[in-house]
Amino acid sequence: MTQLQMATVGQDDKARRIAVRYRASGNEAAKAPGLVWLGGYRSDMTGTKAVELDRFAELHGMSCLRFDYSGHGESGGAFIDGTISRWLEESLAVFDAFTRGPQLLVGSSMGGWIAIRMLQELRKTGQAERVSGLLLLAPAPDFTSALHEPLLTDAQKQALETQGYFEEPTPYGPEPNVYTRALFEDGASNSVLTGIIETGCPVHIIQGMEDPDVPYEHALRLVDHLPGEDVVLTLVRDGDHRLSRPQDIARMLKTVAAMTRR
Repeated sequence: MTQLQMATVGQDDKARRIAVRYRASGNEAAKAPGLVWLGGYRSDMTGTKAVELDRFAELHGMSCLRFDYSGHGESGGAFIDGTISRWLEESLAVFDAFTRGPQLLVGSSMGGWIAIRMLQELRKTGQAERVSGLLLLAPAPDFTSALHEPLLTDAQKQALETQGYFEEPTPYGPEPNVYTRALFEDGASNSVLTGIIETGCPVHIIQGMEDPDVPYEHALRLVDHLPGEDVVLTLVRDGDHRLSRPQDIARMLKTVAAMTRR
């Protein structure tokens, strides 16, 4: 287990302590890209996929960065304050503080959206070469507007309007998911499914066809917004949203190995 470190992101009343576990490269001569894990909504860096990615990095002498967004896992801050912009700011700050050279961004669910937005922001600042590739697992870009808003009930819309949030049971834990009006409004300002997403790097998407949270048609829609070259979509016929079965982990790591050999 890599040592827990804390990084401060933001200033004054917006400062929050972000929990980070960073594994330095054990083989600098290999010059392989580092690995950066970007988790999903309400997930943390101790999940199966994140831990297995770190174990792969250790085995192959690669660097690996894992962290918890504010309001998640071991990080500070309130979950209800979370937005895509807030979590994106934290992701970029930790990326800048801990990583050097090219990195493979591995984003799961909401982390796929964060990965795309990170790449866009890095391209704006002339740092596109920092991202060697995107590996997106059941990616959920624009999930607020594309996946949730069309299904909102009248009661949920009323709760967003009057109290600023609503809660929804989840099969992934005892606590309900919380969705805020700020999350929906901010999500709209971070939309990526509005035109061609310029990547400048390879993209590999792994999507389960039995995913109850992110339909595989959403992955097909994402592909439509990516450049035609160097984009691979792997559909897993019996795969769910977690993609954490042994065969799913093996598929993820095989893809990581291929993308870091390029």
